Amino acid sequence: MEFLFIAFAGKPVWMWLAFLAIVLALLVFDLGVLHRKTREISVRESLVMSAVYILLALVFGAWVWWQLGSEAGTAYLTAFTIEKALAMDNVFVIAMIFSYFAIPRAYQHRVLFWGIVGVIVLRAIMIGLGAAIVAQASWVLYLFALFLVATGIKMLVFKDKPHDVGSNPALAWMRRRFDVTDRLHEERFFVRQPDASGKMTWFMTPLFLALILIEFADVIFAVDSVPAIFAISTDPFVVYTSNIFAILGLRALYFALAAMVDRFQYLKLALAAVLIFIGSKIFLADLLGLEKFPPALSLGITFGLLGAGIAYSLWKTRPAVEEASGGVK
Repeated sequence: MEFLFIAFAGKPVWMWLAFLAIVLALLVFDLGVLHRKTREISVRESLVMSAVYILLALVFGAWVWWQLGSEAGTAYLTAFTIEKALAMDNVFVIAMIFSYFAIPRAYQHRVLFWGIVGVIVLRAIMIGLGAAIVAQASWVLYLFALFLVATGIKMLVFKDKPHDVGSNPALAWMRRRFDVTDRLHEERFFVRQPDASGKMTWFMTPLFLALILIEFADVIFAVDSVPAIFAISTDPFVVYTSNIFAILGLRALYFALAAMVDRFQYLKLALAAVLIFIGSKIFLADLLGLEKFPPALSLGITFGLLGAGIAYSLWKTRPAVEEASGGVK
């Protein structure tokens, strides 16, 4: 049992195994118990499951606080909050992908489930590489910070172009290289059917193409989110666990958010402000002669910016909601 106390990425193996066991148990319970049969996820169920995931994430954060101290606990909570907020943009893209392929709501959960499995692996690779680079050259954190500031300014100044799923290069490449069906085959990712010559061949279904594009989109979003988290903490355990818990909860919340994503029109401005703040606080700490920007203050400013963005979005879009409902309050 001595191997359990061997350090891996700065933490004992048993801590990593405990986290992975929690994630595995949640995924098995989700697919094997709650959603064993294909069905449409209601908004109410989505909200309840999301609340459960957020509660579990906060409990795990309290455990991190108890095991690693207040600084690590505060960094975990800040990273979790930022990752959760940044992932809101991902919801819109996922909704566009599902709409493009005309994926029924009953099959969307299956795609999101296997999508999160891919995210767990991809984020581990990206965070592992990031941690290794930072350990060898700490000045890379300043490049991350500059990138975050530049990204935040870009979000404030320039409007995003409409997301065109059909022109995605990954989709075009898969359609050129593989046999792809034009229609769904229930919840199947692959189907065996005759090709143009009459030979029985395995075809990808639109459901599998949607899964690949969602994974592709997560990699793109990780380019923003991973540097943002490393600007908060360089501890791989804090970075990875906060990332995964935020994404697990987002998958559960997707079915509610997808129906009301238009109500968060101004959240992007708040996210831009958060990215600028997270990036600039490294330089601000140097100017003030601080070893590190106070974690509690960083968490408070992050909560304040995001809370203001959400509140303003809901208030600003309220008249449109009331008008759509005929003015009934």
